[in-house]
Formats: sequence, C-alpha cells, structure tokens
Amino acid sequence: MGTQEMILKQAKFTTFDAPRIHGNTSNSNQSGTMHLFRRTRGDGDTTALYDSIVAQARMPEFYVSCEVPDTVDGRFDMIALHAFMVLRRIKDQHRDTAQALLEVIFDDMDRSLREMGAGDLGVGRRIKAMATALYGRINAYEEALEVSEEALADALRRNLYGTIDPDPGSVATMAAYVRTVVTTLENQTPQNISTGNVSFGPPPGDGQRVN
Repeated sequence: MGTQEMILKQAKFTTFDAPRIHGNTSNSNQSGTMHLFRRTRGDGDTTALYDSIVAQARMPEFYVSCEVPDTVDGRFDMIALHAFMVLRRIKDQHRDTAQALLEVIFDDMDRSLREMGAGDLGVGRRIKAMATALYGRINAYEEALEVSEEALADALRRNLYGTIDPDPGSVATMAAYVRTVVTTLENQTPQNISTGNVSFGPPPGDGQRVN
C-alpha cells in the first residue's frame, strides 16, 4: 500500500499528535526552504489543484501577519493545512482525485528533499515522517472543527505553530481564517475543485487580525 493510500485508508478523523519533522528549521537555512513546496510544473487537473494549494500557502501574509514560521516546518504545515481543507471537501465524492493529490504532494516532497541534498535513505525517512505528520494533522484539524473554536485554535497551536510560542492573536486569526475557508469551499462544488478551479479567498492581513 502506498503512502497516500495509507493516509486515505487510515484518516478516520480521530485526534493524533504527530511528531515534528526533523531537520534544520532555523532561519539560518532559508535558502533551503525557498525550494521546498514550490509550485510544480506540468499539466493536469491534480497538478493545477496542487499549484493552487501551494500558491495560497506561500502567501506572505501568513508568515508576516500571522507569525507562521517561514521555515521547512512552517511551509510544510501551511501546505498540510490547505491540503486538509481541500481533501475534506472532495474526499467523499472524488476519492480518486484526493488520492492523486496526495501522490502529487509526496512526489513534490521527494523532489524537493533531493534538491536540498538528501540521499535515498534520508529522503525515505523524511517522507515517512511527513506522511505521519500529514495524517496526524488531517485528523487533529477535522476533530477540532467538529468541537469548538478553542479546539481548533489548540490544534493549530500544536501543529502549525508547534516550533514557536505564538501570540494568541495570531492563532485566533488563523483559526478564523480556517473557518472562513471551510465555508468558502463548501460553496464550491467538489467537481470544480477537483479540476483545479478552487478559490480559498484572501489570506488574513493586519486589518483582519483577531485580538
């Protein structure tokens, strides 16, 4: 069973605290993070959907206004968060697309890590850790959405902000953003989303912070 198939099979949306991704996540290695999770090249609806996810996840407002760390961990978590929201919307009616999207995500992880100099053994370990982390975040965010705003904020604090001590306003702002995007995606058909025609809406700026 492939990694992406494992995630779809196991993602029953129960809480799971995944381990952090290992590696250099300090600001001193930003040259590496610039190449991680960039938009892909190629054709196809799934690639277009992934490109949209990455483009949204790389919006500077998240890293400037909301304190998301601009590191390997931070960029991964922004991809994971937006991928979760898309997968949540399409998984029931377009399972094949959901599986294909996961495949594209892991292919891009593999390529990015190799470009950063990781060998075959190192890539395998990192991909396995990232798969576990993504699975954990999918379940943690889904359960939190069903519980309360406080639960969602806590899930974001533990995962998206897991490497820093963020300002509570930043966490609350991101929680409000997630709720807004979930509603925005509910107003778009899974068919359109699956073809790459997805809109997340604007990222939260300074004027939209929750204090």
